[in-house]
Amino acid sequence: MSYTKELQAAANEYFREHPGSECTAREIAHWAILTGRLKPHGNAAERQLANDLSRAMREEHRTDPQGRSVRAKHVARVKRKGKQLNLWADSQTAPPAHMKIAFQQRRQQIVGDCLQLKVDVDSYNDNRDTSAGQLMLIGFDFRNDLAEIEALRRSKAA
Repeated sequence: MSYTKELQAAANEYFREHPGSECTAREIAHWAILTGRLKPHGNAAERQLANDLSRAMREEHRTDPQGRSVRAKHVARVKRKGKQLNLWADSQTAPPAHMKIAFQQRRQQIVGDCLQLKVDVDSYNDNRDTSAGQLMLIGFDFRNDLAEIEALRRSKAA
């Protein structure tokens, strides 16, 4: 079993033992070490294990009843008792409030990426000789892109 699969299995076991819970990757790492499910590697073992767990949970997908590949775990950045925490939850048992925050934050990441792309394109256009009609134009309406991808997925599934 690969290290990533081992980490995903430990996270899945944690969420089975703690259904409906929200927790940090570090809490899962601490639990995994205490229960002997995972052995730490190297210095700063718990922090490294938590980082590895975060990456593994981010990469895990499952197939929903409609046949779509969806993320299994979702993270929500929240402030509790003055501390900022990245709380993870399993999408099948997570509270709706957790999922709402996680989805909103992922959308904001996309908006941030689009803003940076716009700034980069604007800078390129403003600082190049565009007299020959080489102006870069980027659209930010993704409806057609999404519809095309979904149609391609449906045709492959049929």
